[in-house]
Amino acid sequence: MSDTQTKELAKSYEPASIEAKWYPYWEERGYFAAGKDIGKPSFSIQLPPPNITGILHMGHAFNQTVMDTLTRFHRMDGFNTLWLPGTDHAGIATQIIVERQLEKEGKSIKDLTREQFLERVWEWQKFSGGTILNQMRRMGASLDWNKLYFTMNEKLSKTVTNCFVELYRKGLIYKGTRLVNWDPKLQSSVSDLEVESEEEKGKLWEIRYPAADGSEGIVVATTRPETLFGDQAVAVNPDDDRYKHLVGKMLKLPLTDREIPVIADPYVDKEFGSGAVKITPAHDFNDFEVGKRHNLPELVVLDKTAHMNNNVPEKYRGMDRYEARKAAVKDLEEQGLLVGIKDHVHLVPKVARTGEIVEPMLSEQWYMAMSKPAPEGCKFPGKSLAELGLEAVENNLVNIFPEQWQKVYKEWLNNIQDWCLSRQLWWGHQIPAWYDDKGNVYVAATEAEAQAQAGEGVKLTRDPDVLDTWFSSGLVPFSSLGGITPPDADAEIDFQLYLPSSVLVTGYDILFFWVARMIMLTRFFTGKVPFKDVYIHGLVRDAEGKKMSKSEGNTLDPLDIIQSIGLEDLIVKNTRGLRRPEKAPEIEKKLRRNYPSGIEAHGTDALRFTMAAYATLGRNVNFDIKRASGYRNFCNKLWNATRFVLMNVQDKDCGFTDAEKIYSIPDLWIKGQLQNCIKEVRQAYKDYRLDNAANAIYSFVWNEYCDWYLELAKVQLNSGNPAIERATRNTLVTVLETVLRLAHPIIPFITEELWQTVSVIANARKADEETSIMIQEYPKYDASQVNAEADFAMNEVKAMIDAIRNLRGEMKISPSTKVPLAISCKDGVARARAESLDNYLKVLGKLSEVIYTDDLDKARPVGSAAPVAVVNDFSLMLIVKVDIEAEKARLNKEITRLEGEIAKAKGKLFNERFVAKAPAQVIEQERTRLAGFEASLVSVKEQLAKLP
Repeated sequence: MSDTQTKELAKSYEPASIEAKWYPYWEERGYFAAGKDIGKPSFSIQLPPPNITGILHMGHAFNQTVMDTLTRFHRMDGFNTLWLPGTDHAGIATQIIVERQLEKEGKSIKDLTREQFLERVWEWQKFSGGTILNQMRRMGASLDWNKLYFTMNEKLSKTVTNCFVELYRKGLIYKGTRLVNWDPKLQSSVSDLEVESEEEKGKLWEIRYPAADGSEGIVVATTRPETLFGDQAVAVNPDDDRYKHLVGKMLKLPLTDREIPVIADPYVDKEFGSGAVKITPAHDFNDFEVGKRHNLPELVVLDKTAHMNNNVPEKYRGMDRYEARKAAVKDLEEQGLLVGIKDHVHLVPKVARTGEIVEPMLSEQWYMAMSKPAPEGCKFPGKSLAELGLEAVENNLVNIFPEQWQKVYKEWLNNIQDWCLSRQLWWGHQIPAWYDDKGNVYVAATEAEAQAQAGEGVKLTRDPDVLDTWFSSGLVPFSSLGGITPPDADAEIDFQLYLPSSVLVTGYDILFFWVARMIMLTRFFTGKVPFKDVYIHGLVRDAEGKKMSKSEGNTLDPLDIIQSIGLEDLIVKNTRGLRRPEKAPEIEKKLRRNYPSGIEAHGTDALRFTMAAYATLGRNVNFDIKRASGYRNFCNKLWNATRFVLMNVQDKDCGFTDAEKIYSIPDLWIKGQLQNCIKEVRQAYKDYRLDNAANAIYSFVWNEYCDWYLELAKVQLNSGNPAIERATRNTLVTVLETVLRLAHPIIPFITEELWQTVSVIANARKADEETSIMIQEYPKYDASQVNAEADFAMNEVKAMIDAIRNLRGEMKISPSTKVPLAISCKDGVARARAESLDNYLKVLGKLSEVIYTDDLDKARPVGSAAPVAVVNDFSLMLIVKVDIEAEKARLNKEITRLEGEIAKAKGKLFNERFVAKAPAQVIEQERTRLAGFEASLVSVKEQLAKLP
């Protein structure tokens, strides 16, 4: 890289070529490798393993920016660091994708053996898994790729099997029949996480259930009349006076020859429908619980394909559930039992991956007991898994940020249900259980062990089901580090340094399904918590706050923002493969409106800066591409500033010897401002407030360093004093080099490119030395460089220059026209301050000269009303003839503004609640503002009084 480092910096910032160059450089030299120094503090992050089914999306771009920024910061700050990469096999999602591939070939999963199907899935895994990892590289993710895992790899699979077997032997895993979410299309149980409730317009059918004794019956309201065949009771609220006399009576179940009782249960809402509901324990989760309380039978009336089974009257057998609904409603109407039909908006549960409506189904599945105390011999005997999860947060072993999610976490664990572990799929970790011909089950790590349990000659058949993906995901904090017992010395060091990891960065949508389970399982098996902190971020939405969805046409691919995409390609990409193709014209219209020229290239750094600036704890991100354009401009600003510095310091004396250096007020000021920025950024990382870090860096670089210091430095570089010019060059390059290290964790590519050249000058580093900014020391706060006197002086000169610029604007003076300035000072001390800085006023204020006077009227042109600006102890006037009437109007307008500001300030300071609650510094700041407004008002009124 030596020839690259010594080349002159390119005239324009081209992110694509920079990104292509530096990532391979970092990776090849092993800069991402985990630290192994036992004597150092450790920082590690477990990457939430992305599914092998997908590609990088905006949510990935957001949380990977957060994780990589934190990792790069701690690596530079002297920590052992490990950002551990991995991918998840994503059982259901992956199986669906491969089944769809088969459908396109005119095949079905039924045409393949299990082994043949799994071969197809592994082929897909190699393709898709590599795709998303390469996209992560495009984002600059500095993961230790040598430790990359896949949740179905042999080592992790062994841990999954061993953990299942141990939990079974401890009595915490069992097989039972309960109600589950069932996907009739997928033919499998699914977890709550795979279910999304969508609001839909439907019907509420009111059906009369006649009394068995011929007396009064009851009208019930239902959204699912086809399940009435499985009804076991009609329930009313015990406090509902309308029905108290009917509780205990028997009713005729419509369309059948059965009778069912009227029961009282507080579950029933008196205000909903008729206040009476049918109870179908085998086909509704709430009814299932009611049934348990009242010892009701559970009659299954639907088969696994959601067709009516043999437990219903013969007429309806074999009908699809919706076909049966129509037939039942028609028959109820003919029998005079259909009282009414009302429009009804309700939530319909659907499987997110297939779009299929969930069918609550009574099914035999494997479960993990969440509230059962662990037996002796466990690390926490007598405590349930739920208790282990609760304790970790209640005792601050794990801290959840922001804090409001702690309450949600605790409420979920306090009301937790046993976990359904089994899925009726082929792809995943097959459950390590075997059955003999009599139905006896043998749970073991291998078939040989199971055979030993069953006895020689007993024929065994393995359970065909696989484990819920979240089971293996819940073990990754330790399975990815070698398992419960590290297999070698190297893994033992990782276990010691990196379990628990420092922080988990994740969305609130998987707080229960992944975060809580990792805490419970890691504590159970290792005695440790999996991580110390949990950083909960919001979801990435579009600029209007709407959920990003392909069906809405508002999704954005991070790579398109990084590298650009034309409008037509964008349209094709977003309308291809829609679940509802009829929405394509609407999506195209939206894309043409929002991106008339497509999306131009912003580069990875601009996207990362945008994500960091959005990273406020817990809040959803309303992503606006205009923000990314703004941060691309920031990168351009940093690039051009570096070019300016290099042009003025290369091959020149930058004061790194003992030669005399005279540091100016601006030099001392910018050094102090840099330290304040460093302090703010380091605190932001400590608080997981990347938005504060990004904003502090942006403000310092753009507002202080570029807009002010570089302009002031131009004055100093032309001072004719070698000691001042030497000190200026020293300040220019050392502050810039520090800024590049400060900003590197957020914007790694551009800072590496610039640092390679700047550091040769700033650090007297050899140009051919192979090194990187990412392994340099992160800037530390140095209070000794903060200079209060320089701050005061610079604030004053900045205010004076701003005042001069405002005067020029009011007087419509061309930027190319230099005019004289008259200054009236409060006293000799004030005049000395001004004279020491008037060179800056001349250059930045575009002045021909600065004249000091005791009375501005003496300098005022005859018959003119040149405006006057007041800054602290100074009154400033451009010596240009101005219309008197126009000036009177301006001064009166300024008086009105100042009086308004004074009234607002007094309103706060005279408000007892404000004074009582506001911090002391805020109150003092308000008092200072009031004093400044009052002084300016006196001065402006004096100016107005002097006008003829």
